Amino acid sequence: MTAVRIGIIIGSTRPGRVGDQVAKWVLEHAAGRSDAEFELVDLADFALPHLDEAVPPSMGQYAQAHTKAWAEKVDSFDGYIFVTPEYNHSTSGALKNALDFVYGEWNDKAAGLVSYGAAGGTRAAEHLRLILGELQVADVRQQVSFSLMTDFEQYVNFTPAAYHQGMLATQLDQLVPWAAALRGVRESRAELARAA
Repeated sequence: MTAVRIGIIIGSTRPGRVGDQVAKWVLEHAAGRSDAEFELVDLADFALPHLDEAVPPSMGQYAQAHTKAWAEKVDSFDGYIFVTPEYNHSTSGALKNALDFVYGEWNDKAAGLVSYGAAGGTRAAEHLRLILGELQVADVRQQVSFSLMTDFEQYVNFTPAAYHQGMLATQLDQLVPWAAALRGVRESRAELARAA
């Protein structure tokens, strides 16, 4: 069986963003684990426009090349770590749009949330949990939250406190087994579909 694959999704495309620093920190601390493979996924690399598919994503009939590329990337993972900023008490529009672009590729996967903002991004993470529930993504309890005031120098240079490493380790201890277990759920569902 192939290793569990976790995508670390940078949930901001804003110029001057700090999310890429946070995501690289997550990757640096996750990469030492032997129970999963981790990959950075930058939404900026996919340049998804605002939803431009005529058919609802739940139908899985993607027409646009950018949608097909995004669907293939999303589908390649067993789980995700969403690195989200908090904009106006929610996640970024870019991440919400990316989540909305595809549907079945998210189903029966696991997710961890890493947030940042003036209030640690906690409200963005709470909103994101509701969205993930609708996409049939099981989010783990442990969250990692960074304050722009205390975990960044002058709000732009990421200097996280050491205790965050323990929080991330706990999140990964929850996320990797869930991602592995849900792989079995997806395989069972595929077998039932083939038999029907």
